[in-house]
Amino acid sequence: MIEPHPRVAFFADSFVEVNGAAMTCRRLIEYAKLNNHPMLCIFGADETRSWDDGAVRMVSLKRSPLSVSLDEGLAFDTLFNRHLPRVLDEFQGFAPNAIHITGLNDVSIMGAYIAWKDSLPMVGSWHTNLHEFASRRIAKSLRWLPDNLVGGVARTVEDKIMDGSMLYYRMPKIILSPNEELVRTISRRTGRDSRLMGRGVDCEFFNPTKRSGHGGKTVIGFVGRLRPEKNPRILVDVERKLIAEGIEDYEFLVVGEGSDRQWLESNLRRARFTGFLTGEPLARAYAEMDIFVFPSETDAFGNVVQEALASGVPAIVSTKGGPKMIIEEGRSGFIARADQEYGELTARLLRDPEKLREMKIAARRQAETKSWAAVFEGVFEAYREVLRGSPGRLSETRAD
Repeated sequence: MIEPHPRVAFFADSFVEVNGAAMTCRRLIEYAKLNNHPMLCIFGADETRSWDDGAVRMVSLKRSPLSVSLDEGLAFDTLFNRHLPRVLDEFQGFAPNAIHITGLNDVSIMGAYIAWKDSLPMVGSWHTNLHEFASRRIAKSLRWLPDNLVGGVARTVEDKIMDGSMLYYRMPKIILSPNEELVRTISRRTGRDSRLMGRGVDCEFFNPTKRSGHGGKTVIGFVGRLRPEKNPRILVDVERKLIAEGIEDYEFLVVGEGSDRQWLESNLRRARFTGFLTGEPLARAYAEMDIFVFPSETDAFGNVVQEALASGVPAIVSTKGGPKMIIEEGRSGFIARADQEYGELTARLLRDPEKLREMKIAARRQAETKSWAAVFEGVFEAYREVLRGSPGRLSETRAD
C-alpha cells in the first residue's frame, strides 16, 4: 500500500508579525519550499492576494477595520469568515488532505471549521500561552483595585481561557507543543497525542562574531515586547541590585516596543532603547550583549533565549514557561527562582568574568546543536501519521 503524501493546508494565526510564533511559521514554510513539500499557507495580512512560491501556495487575506487588536500588528478579525468562499476555492485547486492549525485566532478557527466540514484530519500546534497573556494584562488594567481582588480576577480569567483552549485543542488528532510541561498538560486535558515540537536557531545568522566594541562596559540585554506578560520591569530591580553592590561598569540594551517602554526609560539609569529590530540590526544587538535577562513567565518556548545563546550570551530566565527548558543551568544560563535572584545572578556574573566567559562558550555550543530541519522533519511525520488514520505514541519530536 502506497502511503499518501501530505498536502497540507497550513492556517497561520501569526505569520507576518514580529514575534516567535510568526517566525516559526515562516521557517516551516521555508522548509516546505526547500524540500518541495506541497503546502497551502493561509494567513492574515494587510492585503488579499494569492501566489505560488515553489511548492507552496500562499494566500494572504486582509483583516477588516473591525479587527480587535491583540498585540503589535496582530489582531482578531470579527469578519474574517467573509474570506471563506475564497479559501474554499483555493482548497478546490490545491486539494489538501490534512489541515494544520496554529492557535485560537481568526485564521485557525476558519481552518478548524473547514476540517470539521470536510472531515479532514487535523494537526494542531501550540505557540502562545494566550491564557497567561490575558491574565497579566487584566492584572495591569486593574492595578488600582486591592491586590487580592486583582489576583482572583486574573486567575479566573486565566483558568477560563485555558479551559476553552483545551476544548478547542481536542479537535486535532496530534498536538505539537513547544515544551515538556505543555506536552504533559495538553495530553492529559485533551486526551490527544501531544508531542514536543521544539525550535531551531540559525547559528550563522545569530553569531558572536557580529560583536563590535562597546567601551568595555558589560551589556545586559533584553529582547521582546515591553508589556506586562514579558515582565520587563524586573530590569529596574536588577539595576538597583547592581547599584547597591557598587557595580558601575554596565549598560542595559533593551530591544522591543510596548506599553512599558516609557516607564522603563524613566526608571532605568543606564540603558539604550532600540525599539523593534529585525534582520542584521537584531543579530548585531544580540552580539553586543554579555548577559541576557529574560524574566517572562508566559513564554511557551522563548525563541529570543535561544537566539541569545546562539550569539554567545548566557541567559537568566524564570522558573515558569518554556525558557527554563532551553538553558542548561549553571552552564549556559541560570534560573531565577524569585524576582530578586535576577539581580543577584547578574551581579554574580559581573563579579566573576571567568565564569561569564565559560558560560558564553557553553551557550554558543549548546545552540549549535539545535536544528530547524530536525524540528520540521517531526512536523511532517505528524502529518503522515494523521493521514494513516490512527496516530500512535511514537518518540516525541525534538529539536536536537
